[in-house]
Amino acid sequence: MVSKLTTSSHRSDIVGLKYVYPVISRRMGGLSIGINFNTNNACNWRCIYCQVPELKLGAAPAIDLKLLEDELRYFLKEVLEGGFYERFGVDDDKRIIKDIAIAGNGEPTSLKEFPEAVALIGEIATELGVFPQSRYVLITNGSLVHQAKVQAGLKVLGSYGGEVWFKLDSATEEGRALINNTVQSCQTSVNNLILSTQCCKTKLQTCVVDYDNQGLSEREQSAYLDVLAELKKSGCQLQDVLLYSLARLSLQPEASKLKPLSFDVLESFASKIRMLGFNVSVSS
Repeated sequence: MVSKLTTSSHRSDIVGLKYVYPVISRRMGGLSIGINFNTNNACNWRCIYCQVPELKLGAAPAIDLKLLEDELRYFLKEVLEGGFYERFGVDDDKRIIKDIAIAGNGEPTSLKEFPEAVALIGEIATELGVFPQSRYVLITNGSLVHQAKVQAGLKVLGSYGGEVWFKLDSATEEGRALINNTVQSCQTSVNNLILSTQCCKTKLQTCVVDYDNQGLSEREQSAYLDVLAELKKSGCQLQDVLLYSLARLSLQPEASKLKPLSFDVLESFASKIRMLGFNVSVSS
């Protein structure tokens, strides 16, 4: 029996393809076509809210670009001309391709062939008429943006009108160590964020969670707001913040200590961010 696609299921194997998978996105309000470079479930961070099973430390493996091309062509044609929506019980109001999102089961910019893969996806989606009507998105923790090959890929993404969703879940070193399990400093992330905005349109993506009943502390909020204020002063071309909390069960050891924050808490934080001159969208 074919599973019904819902916003609560983001399985990357649901259509039996290696690199391409469908998601009904709660934030986008339609079909998001995911591209998974990290087929080995490897990432250079380990975020405690991550839903990837058997997540391990590492980078994306070498990619089969011909297979990626074949899968993307096949899947886009199934959506555009075939019976994809009927087979997976997609609600009528969600039957629209909102974006193609490079995301998947790890940090996608760790792919050695990152610029080539970004270009290939752009070429196929444009040829089949998906771009420019649908968006082209890269979801990244931003930790590798200082690398030349990543910047080259971001410029290709930008040439197709794409955008980067750059993760910043905490602006304190303690928070980053807890939430993201990274030793990369907040300042390094900020430097990479500025580089990202110089290569491609960039939005800040922030997941805030209630860890061990601690809520969203004033210290975390203050540090985050200080970073945004400094970015604004520097002239950084960042305008949008995507603020959200948990929607699906974490598969990390800390899962039992995690709870989503309420919409009211998120909206209160968002109002402080808006006062600094940023556009904020909130998803609880």
